[in-house]
Amino acid sequence: MSVATASEIAERYARVCEDVGPGVTVVVATKYVSAEDMSALAEAGVEVVGENRAQDLEHKHALHGEAFRWHFIGHLQSNKVKVVNQLCELVHSIGSDSAARRVTIPGLLEVNLSGEESKSGVDPEEIAAFVAQYRSIRGLMTMPPVAEEPEASRPYFRRLRELAGENGLAELSMGTSQDYRVAVEEGATLVRVGSTIFASDRG
Repeated sequence: MSVATASEIAERYARVCEDVGPGVTVVVATKYVSAEDMSALAEAGVEVVGENRAQDLEHKHALHGEAFRWHFIGHLQSNKVKVVNQLCELVHSIGSDSAARRVTIPGLLEVNLSGEESKSGVDPEEIAAFVAQYRSIRGLMTMPPVAEEPEASRPYFRRLRELAGENGLAELSMGTSQDYRVAVEEGATLVRVGSTIFASDRG
């Protein structure tokens, strides 16, 4: 993917930050950004980036470690937790007991609200047990089913907020480039945006 210029990224990033307002952390998802192109994000003033793969996290952090605050937002395999613990300040995607046992940094429990087999995460009724057992869990994360209209995500975001309240959790990671505005209206404290920030208009 061709990445926009630093000035384009800065303009778009500022627009998203303005949209979400104070108190919401904009996590720029860098799954499709090469290690070399990460410098454009740093130049644009991006503060927090989210990586999906532990191997990419290691490579990009080695080159740009001091430029960003690092979050892990991809599927968390238990054998990759050590890398995430060392390099990140927050993991968004704790989805199993084996991963939760190994996490030593603050984390969010991924909840599968749609019941889709293709999605990671725990069932809503499992949240209380995870929160009781693992002190590292600070909040919840979810990925609604893919939909054309942002409003289709609202019921899932609202339910996640309710579940967080029921379990005394403050952090909510929900919303992507398509539906982050709806997520913020429903209480998101972190949004994960990618293409809306860095996709190049030049193809």
